[in-house]
Amino acid sequence: MISSNIFWRTVISGFIATFIMAMVSFLQGGLGLPTIDIAYLIDQSLNHVHGSEVYSISWANAAYILGGILMALFWVVSLQIRVPGNWIVQGFIYGILISIFSGVIVGPLVSSAAGDSFGLFYMDTWIPGKILLAGVIMHVSYGLSLMYCLKVAGVKGLNSDS
Repeated sequence: MISSNIFWRTVISGFIATFIMAMVSFLQGGLGLPTIDIAYLIDQSLNHVHGSEVYSISWANAAYILGGILMALFWVVSLQIRVPGNWIVQGFIYGILISIFSGVIVGPLVSSAAGDSFGLFYMDTWIPGKILLAGVIMHVSYGLSLMYCLKVAGVKGLNSDS
């Protein structure tokens, strides 16, 4: 069972890591990579299902941030004690795992819900390599910043007293 102390430290760490991931995604445009605006994709998917603008970008941003917090909680509850290495290795591994999950499951499902198809690992887009690279960079930035925040917050897993 997760203590309230670990829960709130993880929630705050997940919020910070999600914010950093969003900023890295926006800054990638300066490197010639596509900007991947997850909140916009969520907004478009939700509204496409209804055929009108039912949801605002505020709801999509809230869903995006909540998703990042849930990924942080999933890490602490399920993976933190199972993945070896220091915070840098763990952050890199978690970022790669998130990228694989996004390329195989999330991307295709969200794009289909929005009335389009990205395909597996974005292969049905006009720049699949750049989108894949941009996704890996933003997810690794999430993983690294999450692990650093959890380290600073003293979250070492469910059994720690921190």
